[in-house]
Amino acid sequence: MVRMLEMLSVWIIPLLLFAIPLIGLLRRVKIYEAFAEGAAEGFQTAIRIMPYLVAMMVAINIFRSSGAMDALANFLSPVCDQLGIPQDIVPLAIMRPLSGSGSLGLTTEIIHTFGPDSFIGKLASVIIGSTDTTFYILTVYFGAVGIVNPRYSLFVGLCGDLIGLFASIYICQSVFN
Repeated sequence: MVRMLEMLSVWIIPLLLFAIPLIGLLRRVKIYEAFAEGAAEGFQTAIRIMPYLVAMMVAINIFRSSGAMDALANFLSPVCDQLGIPQDIVPLAIMRPLSGSGSLGLTTEIIHTFGPDSFIGKLASVIIGSTDTTFYILTVYFGAVGIVNPRYSLFVGLCGDLIGLFASIYICQSVFN
């Protein structure tokens, strides 16, 4: 079963790239024109979400450069100690919902400092894989379709990130300690 899944995972993308034009030909769709129309819509979407992305990137850079992130990490460190969250992970836990590239940079620093086989390095890697860039996702997807009131999406996304963070810590402490 595992071998079959491995083989399927290798071939699924080439099969999709072959199957989609084939289905289009069978349905008598003008494939090149449909592709060009989709690419034009994608370009318009990219232009439409650009102001939201710029605003989010500027806000994240101000948050990091002003020292507010470090101050927040220091403020949260007593609570994090009580919850079993290592202090070196706190900036990553704060940055992850804000920015994927920022959190990847912090993870790289953690792995470079502590090593990939250290508990902190493994924990940082699991956190990156178990949480998401909630603010980025809301900015891009809601900006693309023009939603200005996210309602409960931000709260639910941040709750998911928090659950992913605590699950990562629990699993890493159970497996690697």
